[in-house]
Amino acid sequence: MEKNKRALFISTLTLPGVKQMDFDLHFLNQTISKSEILFSLRFYHWEGDWLSIGYHQKEIPLHWLKLIEDGVINIVRRPSGGGAVLHSKGITYALTFKKASYKSFSYQKVNNWLIKSFSELGLTLKNGSLKKSIIRENCFGTSYISDLVDQEGFKRIGSAQYRKKGGFLQHGEIQINPPRDLWFKLFGEEAPPKINLDLTNDEIIKHLKNSFFKNYSSLRIENIELEHKDFGLFI
Repeated sequence: MEKNKRALFISTLTLPGVKQMDFDLHFLNQTISKSEILFSLRFYHWEGDWLSIGYHQKEIPLHWLKLIEDGVINIVRRPSGGGAVLHSKGITYALTFKKASYKSFSYQKVNNWLIKSFSELGLTLKNGSLKKSIIRENCFGTSYISDLVDQEGFKRIGSAQYRKKGGFLQHGEIQINPPRDLWFKLFGEEAPPKINLDLTNDEIIKHLKNSFFKNYSSLRIENIELEHKDFGLFI
């Protein structure tokens, strides 16, 4: 890691899904086009209940369309792969980095950070077991080796990537307290139970941020504070 490189941490925003995806692509493009940016990291919340579907998910089930029509759920397509993810009461992270830094930000490197960070908070996580499978409607219905599951076998963090030119965007969803009724309406499966860490989502984010940048203390880290009014500057 070169000391003259910039590491960007973007403030947490709560926005509709379409705007969040636009922000993620903006920072990916910045990472690709600006040689001094080594990576960017941001955590965020979704405004309302959203379902994001993976880039390669071609068909949307009819009952999802009915839930959208009834105003029960909103939907957006992610640039990253994988199955559908319910975003409700959880935490999303978006990490961008250059292809040359892939070894430093591989799935396993990122997972090692998440495993260590949540262990410090009292939650034990480990890698999933599947190496390859068909894309399921519910991303959290399968656990790949790039995902993290808890001691009870519930998938807690699902991650997926999008590659563009010389860069990567990695999305991850941390399921903290998914709504059981909505989860069942969407997927016909039981939701993972609530994680009880006695912390707010913002307190968890603060811990994750601090633990991440401990690994890169030699870099010039820049905190970028964004507000809702700034959104128009990034599209």
